[in-house]
Amino acid sequence: MTIRYPNGKIYNNVTHNTPVKNHTYSNRGMSLEEELNETNAYYTEHSIACIHKKPVPIQIVKVDYPQRSAAVIKEAYFKQPSTTDYNGVYKGRYIDFEAKETQNKTSFPLQNIHPHQIQHIKQVLAHNGIAFFIIKFAHHDETYFLKGQDIVRFWTRHEEGGRKSITKQEIELCGHRIKSGFHPRIDYIPILDMLYFS
Repeated sequence: MTIRYPNGKIYNNVTHNTPVKNHTYSNRGMSLEEELNETNAYYTEHSIACIHKKPVPIQIVKVDYPQRSAAVIKEAYFKQPSTTDYNGVYKGRYIDFEAKETQNKTSFPLQNIHPHQIQHIKQVLAHNGIAFFIIKFAHHDETYFLKGQDIVRFWTRHEEGGRKSITKQEIELCGHRIKSGFHPRIDYIPILDMLYFS
């Protein structure tokens, strides 16, 4: 199936930064998205929070019907640029965040973020929502929580001619390491409690 962006460019899910799954006992080869989906399902099942992955809006333009009872989508377009990966509610506050995984060992490239995502983060913050990024350094098997305000600050630095990435050291200094577990796998709620509800 061919999926296209609103400008007509073909969407290719494989990028130079797509993580190679690391089949270890600790993560059993799961991607960050899979781990977060499990985590959010745990939060929902235990009435901790209501946070879900946002559906991607797609406009179907070509469908084949090889059998009467089956339809195969052959071509589709993204209706609009996506904003962030997840949103929901926790303790009465709107939660909105993006999840990114990188194989880079020493920094997180800002090319992995799109300008419309930064604009969206700014809008969420302007309305007193909680916006953040969850960034995983796959090589180190380390995951960090980075506030939306910090992402905007690093993006602004880049726009003003500064670094094209956020160093791992900077993320360690202003972010918060998320402990990996079994249930939930990536327990980011304690960080939300510490930063916004204490």
